[in-house]
Amino acid sequence: MAPASSTQFLPLSPAELSYLHSSLSLSPPIRPDGRTPTQFRPLIAETDILASANGSARVCFADGTEAVVGIKAEVEKSQWQPEHGVHLGTGGGDVGIPDEDEEPENGNADGEGKGENAWVEMSIDIPGFRDDDQLPVFLSAMLTEALLASGKLKDRLYINRRFHWKLYIDILLLSSTFSYPLPLLSLTTHLALLSSRLPRLKSELDEDPLFDDDWDASNFLYPLASNTPTKSTARADRPPITLLVIAVGQNIIFDPSKEELAVAEAVIAVSVGDSETGEGLKVLAIRTIDPPSRLTPPGIPNSMNSATGGIAPTSNQDAASQQEVSDAGGVWRPPRGGIKRSLVRRIAKMALEKGGVGEEIMEGLANVET
Repeated sequence: MAPASSTQFLPLSPAELSYLHSSLSLSPPIRPDGRTPTQFRPLIAETDILASANGSARVCFADGTEAVVGIKAEVEKSQWQPEHGVHLGTGGGDVGIPDEDEEPENGNADGEGKGENAWVEMSIDIPGFRDDDQLPVFLSAMLTEALLASGKLKDRLYINRRFHWKLYIDILLLSSTFSYPLPLLSLTTHLALLSSRLPRLKSELDEDPLFDDDWDASNFLYPLASNTPTKSTARADRPPITLLVIAVGQNIIFDPSKEELAVAEAVIAVSVGDSETGEGLKVLAIRTIDPPSRLTPPGIPNSMNSATGGIAPTSNQDAASQQEVSDAGGVWRPPRGGIKRSLVRRIAKMALEKGGVGEEIMEGLANVET
């Protein structure tokens, strides 16, 4: 289970938490900012903001949270990899380089199946956190896992048997982490990758790479669909996006605010991307996140600590009885226990269905000028 940020504790009274939980448990839920359950926060986005980067983007949510992503590509010399199905050359060439006339058993000339996960490196800078703290490490792992799940990105970094591109993705969160930053960082990375270009290769086969100096002749890392005009935003495939979802009662709520996270009974991060057939989306990764309501704020005595058995409900009947007390003017407390598979299925269905949340977000990001 992924860590939650320690900055997510809000100075809300028990009565305020109970009111929030009751409002979000209604059918339909009443969100503090008036959004529907599947509606994302308004945002401002722009791409190509860093002149020296291969791709870049900035996204700012209406609540003031903001992030910038820069992507840089460098040419590196490849090492021989046994899993590629090739053998060391015997023609007296460089050590670790296959014979010129020997083709790999796996993959093709376009690089399919030849990419390596190590060719993509991501770093996340969050104010107040070290690079090796739990939060940036998990966020980096979650976003990288989704990017590499299909294998298409790393295969596009293949140049020839001797050289490849190394992709550096640098993410900078410019605002405070009052709300879980995963969706913001994911959408910004998605836009930066859409705008990323690689110089056009002029050399052939296993020659030392020679690139075209004309940037207008460069190729998108995620290419445009072949049957669309050059200026069109339609893509043959698109980078994945990661959505943050919470459950309150029987309701599923996307893109929760910091106040909604405070009373979430379950928090799930789900990454979706284009399917192999090009029709619809598929789930690339799912991770659970500790909801702030299950963490113990500083200064809470052990007898009140739900994590150690305190007074948190341990069953659905206890939770129902507790809700009756809350409705009568008592205090809501988070239940203990895992997340049911039926809840995960419902969330995945809402994210993947035709015209659902996943498609809506991707289509909206495609309209950002690149």
